[in-house]
Amino acid sequence: MAVSFTGAGWIPVETNPDVIQKVQQASAVERWGNHVPMSSQTKYTPRSGGVVIGRWAKSTSAPADSSGNDSVLLNADKFGGKVTVAEEDMADSLASIVDTKSMDAATSYGKLFDNVTLGITAAKGTSGWGFDSLYYLLTQADSTTGYTANANLTLAGTGGITYDNLSASLGQIEQGDYFDPAQTVVIAHPSFAQTLRGIKDGSNRPIFNESTNGTAGGGQGGTVTLFGYTLQWSLGAKTSAAGSPSPTGKPFIVFGNRQYLQVGDRDPLAVNFQDSQTGIGVDTDENVLYFRARKAFAVGAPGAFAILVNG
Repeated sequence: MAVSFTGAGWIPVETNPDVIQKVQQASAVERWGNHVPMSSQTKYTPRSGGVVIGRWAKSTSAPADSSGNDSVLLNADKFGGKVTVAEEDMADSLASIVDTKSMDAATSYGKLFDNVTLGITAAKGTSGWGFDSLYYLLTQADSTTGYTANANLTLAGTGGITYDNLSASLGQIEQGDYFDPAQTVVIAHPSFAQTLRGIKDGSNRPIFNESTNGTAGGGQGGTVTLFGYTLQWSLGAKTSAAGSPSPTGKPFIVFGNRQYLQVGDRDPLAVNFQDSQTGIGVDTDENVLYFRARKAFAVGAPGAFAILVNG
């Protein structure tokens, strides 16, 4: 579906199903996250510390629960960029170029969104973004949910990724209060594909086998899985100091409950066109495409996730 610039203003490109698919292919968080509509800059979503049920003895008061409750803050931040295109290149096929650039912008946005939400190692006050990443939050204690700082963050170290530390990292959430097999997903940097193929048993045989159609683990379906859970590759799954669509830090794999990936939808990915006839590009005879999105992110409960870092 071509983007049509009838009238002025920002045109949502995520109304194009091809763009939506491209975003979800590039961003595992956009695909798997629990999306929360936002009509303002910030929004609080309730978070329960759980409910403890005990024995209720005959003719006595019901046992009282003392679990804490609070809210998770979604704070929208803006993603964006611009592309300059010469009038000569736009003259014959405006819609084609806009659509092509929209798909490119969706890919870049998707990778950046995953890196910002999952892999930034610093606090939001240092990185400059409006929310903290999952990686950073796993390094902090959470008194409401009872999470201990660094409990679910594992650095593989010099030994690299092994079957044992993959299993142990997944086990950290499988044994936790937030585990739900139906909601468990795996997000990994593509470099883990080669890593998984290289893990062998004592007889030097690959542990993770592929079926004839390329499905991990020998399954016959078309969905890639790891230990039976749905897996999506993400180029944003590398550590980063401030966020990047092409991060250069250490690759990692995330295990977790998708229901606790809170994605705030303030404004979808949109494009604005400034033409060379009346816009700012008159002087250089160039057109400018602006892209922007406003999104928020929050982790519902740190204990619902585990990260294993390679390197």
